[in-house]
Amino acid sequence: MPEVRLHDASTIAVEVHGNGPTVVMPVNPRPVEGAQAEEMRRWGADPALGRSLIDGLSDAFRVVAFDYEGHVLQVPKPDTLTPANVAGDLLAVADAAGADRFAYYGYSWLALSGLQLAIRTDRLAALVMGGYPPVDGPYAEMLQVTVATHEIAIANAASAPGTATPSQPPREPSEEPDWSTVEMSLTEPQTRQFVTLYQALQGFDDRAAQTQVGCPRLCFVGSADEITYDERWGGVRVDLAGPVVSRRAELEALGWEVRVLEGLDHLQAMQASQVLPVLRPWLMSKLGTSS
Repeated sequence: MPEVRLHDASTIAVEVHGNGPTVVMPVNPRPVEGAQAEEMRRWGADPALGRSLIDGLSDAFRVVAFDYEGHVLQVPKPDTLTPANVAGDLLAVADAAGADRFAYYGYSWLALSGLQLAIRTDRLAALVMGGYPPVDGPYAEMLQVTVATHEIAIANAASAPGTATPSQPPREPSEEPDWSTVEMSLTEPQTRQFVTLYQALQGFDDRAAQTQVGCPRLCFVGSADEITYDERWGGVRVDLAGPVVSRRAELEALGWEVRVLEGLDHLQAMQASQVLPVLRPWLMSKLGTSS
């Protein structure tokens, strides 16, 4: 299908796979290859994550996939990556795919983007948030982390763009290389766009917003999804699992179905082998497919 024009007039490639109820997913449909793929594996990421998710769903659903995170790194939006503009971009993709009604799945900052989408449209048939709590999200903490990341980018202004994950800057998982010593080579515009996003979210009341979400909804998180950054990254603790685990009853009372993936951290809980057993049957039950 043709490329989709986003809020800043840039365009993004979209792929559509399968038939059935539409599921919009901001994932990279094309596996990363070569040296970048090896580097991703080194840090525990899957170079073919998007493709694995598509393959696991496209026999029962019409999957609309697009690499939004990759796009904003390639075409930064330092002053305009606001919640409203992100939601507008997601709707533009759905429009281009001819999807009047659709389910949405996002992980990490793309999960919180799904919540922003849900409160701005009545077109969602289902919402799935992975790796980010629907209530008591760490918006203030993530602003601290992104501001620190932006300050490093300014100090490293002469460096070439890199591949650090903007939603979760370098961390320190056990039995892996020391993320606190990794070279952060994202550019000033790349990092500033996430400062813009989290600054715009500082006044957001995610508990009050729940009354605006009318579709079936699911959230999941790894029980070990908690990151304590060293002083270089702001010296802040970002707890993504805690609000889901401790407020599970409240979330369920608000209409959320909740899944906690025991023992998994942020990267582990986003892998297709963990996501598909949660995502696929839930979507099938909510969207009415019999496949």
